[in-house]
Amino acid sequence: MNHLDALESQSIYIFREAFRHFEDIAMLWSIGKDSTALLWLARKAFFGRVPFPLVHIDTTYKPAELIAFRDHYAREWGLNLIVHTNADADAQAITPDKGRFECCTARKTKGLQQVIDREGFKGVILGIRRDEEGSRAKERFFSPRDANFEWDFRDQPPELWDQFNTTFSRDTHIRIHPLLHWTELDIWEYTKRENIPVCPLYFANNGKRFRSLGCWPCNMPISSNARTIDEIVAELKVTKTPERAGRAQDHEKAYMMQKLRTLGYM
Repeated sequence: MNHLDALESQSIYIFREAFRHFEDIAMLWSIGKDSTALLWLARKAFFGRVPFPLVHIDTTYKPAELIAFRDHYAREWGLNLIVHTNADADAQAITPDKGRFECCTARKTKGLQQVIDREGFKGVILGIRRDEEGSRAKERFFSPRDANFEWDFRDQPPELWDQFNTTFSRDTHIRIHPLLHWTELDIWEYTKRENIPVCPLYFANNGKRFRSLGCWPCNMPISSNARTIDEIVAELKVTKTPERAGRAQDHEKAYMMQKLRTLGYM
């Protein structure tokens, strides 16, 4: 078993543990490379069928290429996809110009809370990784939230020697992270090995490409000539630029991502 086989095996194990222990779960699909690799793993874990709904939180600021990719593969793979937009944020005209913290909270965090409340989901599976940014490094594979979906990163269950706690009180909301132990390089090498489709925005055009995908007003491309997955892998092996260097919300305020995530951000 090689490195990618071991990562895949543990992620599939976590998927099956989550499905066995928790009722009413869903999976978040942001359409980025990580969540699409996560979706690929879910289809493998359950023999080609995803046995729970997928949720996409549409902030109305997603690039058109991302939405076209979502709609194409939702049809091709026969997904049970729930697309939700926080209409209150539109009604209140909450935009990035009025503050990225406020906009992310309203359009992403509140949007996710609305669909969880409406559908009665007790747990949500997400494609975050520890190496992405600091607050995600503090996560657990099975991570409890309180009744308000808030996360106390100072008080989390230990997960020693891959022994996972899957017993929580009934009012606990659970976030499940099957990709937590993967790196950005792992994701791209696995995407190449499995021939997983990815949004074309990841590939360089006129010397620029997106390394992380998000809302278009708050996400800038990086300088790059990587037009293929092989070239992206080669680039990642030498770059010293952080993965989320183009994401404005990571730089606007000190600890902004940690503050967003304690409130329930993905």
